[in-house]
Amino acid sequence: MIKQILYITCIAIVTTACSQNKPDKSKKAEVSTPTQQDVKLPAPFETKSVKNYSKVVGWPAGKTPVAPAGFTVSLFADSLKNPRNIYIAPNGDILVSEANTEMKGVKKIGAKIVGAAGSQNLGKSANRISIFRDADGDGKPEMQGVFLSDLNQPYGMLILGSSFYVANTDGLWKYDYKAGQTKIITPGKMIVSLPAGGYNNHWTRNIISNANGTKIYIAVGSGTNLADHGMDVEKRRANVLEINPDGSGERVYASGLRNPAGIAIQPGTGVLYTVVNERDELGDELVPDYLTSVKEGGFYGWPWAYFGQHEDPRLKVKRPDMVKKTITPDLSLGAHTASLGIAFYTGKKFPAKYDNGTFIGQHGSWNRSKLSGYKVGFVPFSNNKPGNAMEDFLTGFVANADKNEVYGRPVGVTIAKDGSLLVADDASNRIWRVSAK
Repeated sequence: MIKQILYITCIAIVTTACSQNKPDKSKKAEVSTPTQQDVKLPAPFETKSVKNYSKVVGWPAGKTPVAPAGFTVSLFADSLKNPRNIYIAPNGDILVSEANTEMKGVKKIGAKIVGAAGSQNLGKSANRISIFRDADGDGKPEMQGVFLSDLNQPYGMLILGSSFYVANTDGLWKYDYKAGQTKIITPGKMIVSLPAGGYNNHWTRNIISNANGTKIYIAVGSGTNLADHGMDVEKRRANVLEINPDGSGERVYASGLRNPAGIAIQPGTGVLYTVVNERDELGDELVPDYLTSVKEGGFYGWPWAYFGQHEDPRLKVKRPDMVKKTITPDLSLGAHTASLGIAFYTGKKFPAKYDNGTFIGQHGSWNRSKLSGYKVGFVPFSNNKPGNAMEDFLTGFVANADKNEVYGRPVGVTIAKDGSLLVADDASNRIWRVSAK
């Protein structure tokens, strides 16, 4: 019983904001992302599973993350409270969801009580959406304020016509919206109830519409690391759900996705893509987070298999049928990187190599002996398919490996109307802006 409680407590700690870890202080020490052809997975438990947490020290005055030559990094906004996700309204307004894991000592799910101590994000979640307007695109917002408040751990945001949608951890809400309004003033309505939170605090619920706005996809992470409390707890979780804009017609679009926090529609093709935060406690190199296109009706392994048809040895109930049907994802993003943000580059200001490629926000690991993540990567696309490697794009988040210190942790990424890249750094309460010189 003591072992079980300790194990569950560990899971509850995991998602302070989804992951964290002890950082290295040099690029040389960082783990490079393997090419797809070179992905050779080690055996489970080939290395010991470790808990390796980082300490966020904040950014010194004048210091910023580092982008490649030809780009400028500037501070777009600060003094926020755990900015997690960024959404660009059709008129260019920038909406930022502010929320964090809420730890209250213990958590009850069904008949089970779970320890929930040790969270990095202490205190009550802000539970609001802020608005910024940078009409002239100079990187300095002329207006900012609270767009919508009194929410319940909001994350995903979406505008379709005269409706604004926000995905709280426990449900999808719909509000009346007029183009350019700076505050929601009419009451909303929950149109879809969702399973809230989880043992491992995969509380984020992301949303996006298909290319013509006739369907909405909802990303719901698993309730546990590995179905640790049975599949009943996992109903409607580890899935991408599909609904009509009025909330009707729910179905599972794709399943077996442990935590598909980042979702995006590929420009031109309309194909749904996701970045998935995979399972823990199998060793340093297992299991790789990944980028993949999402096939309608597709199954991606969780909890029975990982990165294709590799059976997870820890499950007592075996499902060879589920292992056999598992789809191998498109691209490994490295183990324990906490890949949570994704945005296709649709702007016109970056060099041509970035056109229609994806930026990926990696929040950083807690379950790896050396640094993993803590950066924004870029995956170039060719012929509408991802390349075979992710390259570093925005780095410098690691402060001092010897002291386990990081300046911040990137999460949500998006492309502003002016073509710049915006990056939510929830640990330092900032939004960074990357523009081409």
